Amino acid sequence: MRCRPANLVTACAALGIFSIAGLAGAAQSTPQRSLLALSKGDHTLAIVDPTTLAVIARLPVGPDPHEVIASSDGRRAYVSIYGGGRYHSLSVLDLIAQKALTDVDTGALNGPHGLVFVGGKVWFTAEGAKATARYDPSTARIDWIMGTGQNRTHMIYVTADEKQVYTTNVSSATVSVLEKVAAPPLGSPSPAAAGSTSLPRGAQARVDWNETVIAVGKGAEGFDVSPDGHDLWTANAQDGTLSVIDTANKKVTATLDAKIFGANRLKFTPNGKLVLISSLRNEDLFIYDAASRKEFKRVKIGHGAAGILVEPEGARAFIACSPDNYVAVLDLKTFQVTGHVNVGGEPDGLAWAVRP
Repeated sequence: MRCRPANLVTACAALGIFSIAGLAGAAQSTPQRSLLALSKGDHTLAIVDPTTLAVIARLPVGPDPHEVIASSDGRRAYVSIYGGGRYHSLSVLDLIAQKALTDVDTGALNGPHGLVFVGGKVWFTAEGAKATARYDPSTARIDWIMGTGQNRTHMIYVTADEKQVYTTNVSSATVSVLEKVAAPPLGSPSPAAAGSTSLPRGAQARVDWNETVIAVGKGAEGFDVSPDGHDLWTANAQDGTLSVIDTANKKVTATLDAKIFGANRLKFTPNGKLVLISSLRNEDLFIYDAASRKEFKRVKIGHGAAGILVEPEGARAFIACSPDNYVAVLDLKTFQVTGHVNVGGEPDGLAWAVRP
């Protein structure tokens, strides 16, 4: 059930789906930089002031929300409504007005999960369709779909130039690299005519996408690309390993026997020096030194964790401790947990929303 303005306030309150600001009377404005945190248990998105750690508002989203991303102007949030591959929608939220907008129906692209916002568009995985896709908010249309042919295409990363897309495919134990390439123009007589820099009369320039499938550890799920774009690290939940891929050569260069079973998410710090890995089965956050590729430290954060979000300045990390119903705040200088944020039951996906 989704509470809308026409619903009774009592019904929304009973479900725990409401804006705190709305119940308090005078609205608390959304900070210029906000921490967004999903509650899978309450079906809400919390807007958090990262300075005070106060929850400014809780907004309704669809059932089984997993990941969240904000638009580059920090005014909208998009939430994947997953359902284990059954559902087919993205919840859309106005972060300034603090209200839910009309959902995006992804149609046959079932099981949207991983999200990124690049080039003014929402890129997402569709696990149930074994595909990746792109939604354009300006036209309210899905304008690109690319199949992976892999099982449980789950998380996604898109380069700033939109020419490479990376996904982890959990059940296939692979990483897909999708590359945008120039294709022979329509109407071109033959490859032999490629010496000319101009298109033949009537020919149309076009592009294509190539896929490279790279075998990694079993249960590949959480992953990240290093800030310099050179390495991709993925955490493999079933065999507890970490795979390191050279993005230029598209090959695995190292397999680390980390023994992080149940690994869920993996994130680089902004300076590229550390790699943070959460596990749904472990009370520790695992921290690796990226250069030596060795474990640097473990920090007790709860009874398991999912989403990880690092501040752009690299001072703190926020970790969604799903079994404990809080988001832990980790100081990345002292490696001490300095606080907890109650964003609702079973927190998971985290994102920044920043207004220029």
